[in-house]
Amino acid sequence: MQPVGGVPDFGARAARYDELRPPDESWWELFEVLVREGDLRGRRVLEVGCGTGLLAAALAERVAARVWAVDPEPAMVELARRRLRTVKLAGADSLPFKDGWFERGVMRLVVHLLDRERALRELRRVLAGHGRLAIATFDPSHFGADWLTPFFPSIPDVDRARFPEIDVLEAELRAAGFAATRTVRLTQHREISRGDALERIRGRHISTFDLLGEDEIAEGTSRAERELRDSVEVRLEWAIVVADV
Repeated sequence: MQPVGGVPDFGARAARYDELRPPDESWWELFEVLVREGDLRGRRVLEVGCGTGLLAAALAERVAARVWAVDPEPAMVELARRRLRTVKLAGADSLPFKDGWFERGVMRLVVHLLDRERALRELRRVLAGHGRLAIATFDPSHFGADWLTPFFPSIPDVDRARFPEIDVLEAELRAAGFAATRTVRLTQHREISRGDALERIRGRHISTFDLLGEDEIAEGTSRAERELRDSVEVRLEWAIVVADV
């Protein structure tokens, strides 16, 4: 299935990507869940859609994984290679690796950007027998509860069209050749300051902003500047989908 709603410009946001989306306690909590459910510790791992390389580097440094990573955006790959040498410029639908080369695969907030039919078959191809793929994506309950929605009302509909339903994703994984799937859910709550929230909005910190109209962005930013409180509650509803070979 092709991604819906246009193509976000990750090259334009690469330079400030980590600044606007810094790894906090919630990031590390999800990291631990991925490591546990994906059985990534000490494994030969491929990360697809690595962005600036934060996850790939953390896997190598914290859990002794032997990590390779790919991303289709040159600006992201340039940044990721500062953290990890084994990063390649490549898309998920044409992975530059031999059949069965990896024990594990991992993706974090990437699956909604892919041609999933082709990408999942490629991931199945490069995973060895008894391999495993761990995917972190948003559960559908996430959309509409996000702190951005009151200011940018199109975001829930835009993202519901992009992100797969979990039962659909599990069916796509089985169709790609994975033998078994299961899903673990994780709810996170944290608070960020008004200043940090406004900085994220002004920096268009999530790719969904690229799919909104400029009038909605301008109006929503102005409303946020007027109405945001000193502390902003952020709620994240994750689905960690695990597929075994």
